[in-house]
Amino acid sequence: MTHVISVTNQKGGVGKTTSCVSLSAELALMGKRILLIDLDPQASASSGLSIDLLPAGEDLYDVFFGRIPIRQVIRPSKIDRLYVVPSSKDLIGIEIELGKAPGRELILKSELAQVKKLYDYIIIDCPPSSGLLTLNAIGASDYIIIPLQAEYYALEGLSALMGTVQFVKQTFNQKLEILGVFLTMFDARTNLSNQVQAEARSYFKEVMFHSVIPRNIKLSESPSHGVPISLYDSESAGAKAYHQLAVELEERCEGAISRPVAANE
Repeated sequence: MTHVISVTNQKGGVGKTTSCVSLSAELALMGKRILLIDLDPQASASSGLSIDLLPAGEDLYDVFFGRIPIRQVIRPSKIDRLYVVPSSKDLIGIEIELGKAPGRELILKSELAQVKKLYDYIIIDCPPSSGLLTLNAIGASDYIIIPLQAEYYALEGLSALMGTVQFVKQTFNQKLEILGVFLTMFDARTNLSNQVQAEARSYFKEVMFHSVIPRNIKLSESPSHGVPISLYDSESAGAKAYHQLAVELEERCEGAISRPVAANE
C-alpha cells in the first residue's frame, strides 16, 4: 500500500524542506521505494538532492496543465530507491493562471494515480502557504505531518493550517488525517525549547511524534553539498534524529501503534 504524505506548515523557516529530504532519504535507505515531489517554487528540495530543474515545457508546471504526464518528470537521485519530481520556478504563478478551472485542487491527485503503485511512500514538500499548490498536495495525500520549530511563535498560524485541513476533509479528501507533529531546531539547553515542547505536547497530545530534531550544524551544512544528512554525516545528531523519526513514521503508517487523533478531537 502506498502512503502519500504532505509535509506542511504555513510558516516558513521551520525545517520543512530539510525534513522532506531527510525523511525521504532515510526511508529509501530502509529499503522503501520513495517518490519525493518538490511542490515549492523555491525548489530547495530539488537542490538539496542535486536534482537539476527541467527545461520549460518539460517540467512540473506543464504537468499541471496536462501537457505531459507526471511520470515524464520523475528523476532518480543519488540514493537507490529514491526518486524526485523536481520543482519549477513557474509554479509561483499557477494559482492565477489556472483561475477557477473546475477540479484544479485535484490535478496532482489525478496525476499521481498513474504512478502511485510504484512507490511505498510519496512525500510532498509543500510551499509555506495555503494556496493552490498546498491544496493540491493535501488533496492528494493520505496524511500530513507538521514540522514545528522550537521557538517563541511556534504555535502561531497553526490554527490557519488546521482550518485548511478541515476544509479539505469536508470538501474533497475525507480520508485526510494528521499523522503527526514533530519539533525541529530543538535545543535542550534552553528554557525556550523545553517550554515550546511542553506546550506542543500539551496541545497535540498523541499526535506529537516522540522524535525531536535538534539544532545541528551538520543539518545546516548538508543542503549546500546537495546531499541529505544521512549521506553527509550519518553519525551526526541530526541524521540519527531523522532516522528515528522515519522509523516512527513508518510505524504509524503501518498501524504498529494506535492511530493518532487530531488535537482536541
